[in-house]
Amino acid sequence: MKKVVTLLCGICLIALSHAETQYNPPPIQLEPLAKFSVDLNAPVWELGTTSDAGKRRIIPITGGTFEGKTLKGRILNNGADWQIVDSKGLAIIDTRYLLETDDGALIYLQTKGYRHGSVETLKQLAQGKDVDPKNYYFKITMQFETSSPKYSWLNQTVAVGSAMRLGKAVIYDAYTLK
Repeated sequence: MKKVVTLLCGICLIALSHAETQYNPPPIQLEPLAKFSVDLNAPVWELGTTSDAGKRRIIPITGGTFEGKTLKGRILNNGADWQIVDSKGLAIIDTRYLLETDDGALIYLQTKGYRHGSVETLKQLAQGKDVDPKNYYFKITMQFETSSPKYSWLNQTVAVGSAMRLGKAVIYDAYTLK
């Protein structure tokens, strides 16, 4: 009898541990952060197929600007997109560059994401043509690092962006997740 009671108590504890609580995760809300215009005015370095993942391309970031309610400044000429393009044309975005705010703070920014679309759309983008951004997917996540007390909130903020190519620039709207 003691074993049966112990077994029933164990089953009840398991059931309670899997029961739903009265709490739910809060919904995600997007809050506009800034509009970024990233200049790509330098030759692209094509390294070719460097792994099974695809072809490595290094796309220098030569400058640009960003502006939002809490963040405004310029993009310094010292970064790049260390991109891999797979056999189907999927671009795996991996940028690293430095922002300088109007008040002199330095902010390191790394983005990761994907750009993909139809063969024709990707061909037009590769030729430097402007393509309606509704015709392709180009989304990024953003991670910031700064020692500035004023902008230290960025060090613990999740941000995302929706991007497009426009001539020799990438334009994206960035949002923080609340």
